[in-house]
Amino acid sequence: MRIVLLGAPGSGKGTQSQRLMQREHIPQISTGDLLRAAVASGSELGRKARQAMEGGRLVADALVLGMIRERLREADARRGFILDGFPRNLAQAQALEALLKTLRQPLDAVVQLEVDYAELVRRISGRRTCADCGRVFNVSTSGAELIGSEPCHSSGAPHRLVQRPDDNEATVAERLRVYEEKTRPLIDFYRTRGLLRVIHAEGSVEEVTERLEQALHAVPRATVAARRAAPTRKRRAPTAKRAAKAGSGGKRSGPRRTSRRGSARRGR
Repeated sequence: MRIVLLGAPGSGKGTQSQRLMQREHIPQISTGDLLRAAVASGSELGRKARQAMEGGRLVADALVLGMIRERLREADARRGFILDGFPRNLAQAQALEALLKTLRQPLDAVVQLEVDYAELVRRISGRRTCADCGRVFNVSTSGAELIGSEPCHSSGAPHRLVQRPDDNEATVAERLRVYEEKTRPLIDFYRTRGLLRVIHAEGSVEEVTERLEQALHAVPRATVAARRAAPTRKRRAPTAKRAAKAGSGGKRSGPRRTSRRGSARRGR
């Protein structure tokens, strides 16, 4: 299953991607994670990405596309993947479409997670990430018991929660503005291709997961549209002989031909 999750920052794409990854046994490919890894490495790509991320801007398409291309070529992505945070604009969507066509791995579904604006602001400002394993928590929706219910799978110790530089309230408004301007147009892009499904992404994590599963396993509209648009078998134009046969209900028209033996008998 090849999936794209769309939604504003704080809509729950990361959380639902992690749950889908476990259920469907396919990798979550998060551009955010890839970019943060580049930032941590101190590479030139990381330095450029850091400037954009801390300012609430989108990273240049050329940088992101190169990372996505390499990631999709890895072995674990051959049987499916979940794209979280990519594409973010029409240029990226078109480039992704061309890339997947080359790889012969077309998308199966694109799901838009809809959340109210005020709820988005609350979620983003409360989001925390484990510095060791990268798992995402939200201090405004998750209690201390849930966060401490299991140790970090990387360190074995309790999760070390940190707030991402772009999760503070000063950059939330800018990130949501960029989303509305750049990413919202993707809804129409994927709707015209029959891939879009929209779900209400407020409520408990389990409730949203259930809606997501139902949307993913619904009959793809793209498949239905393809069936309707499939060319019908072209029928050959009827010949004079066929037309005569059809007009008589399948019976032979005209005088019945008799054999020589029959004629001889009637002549006796």
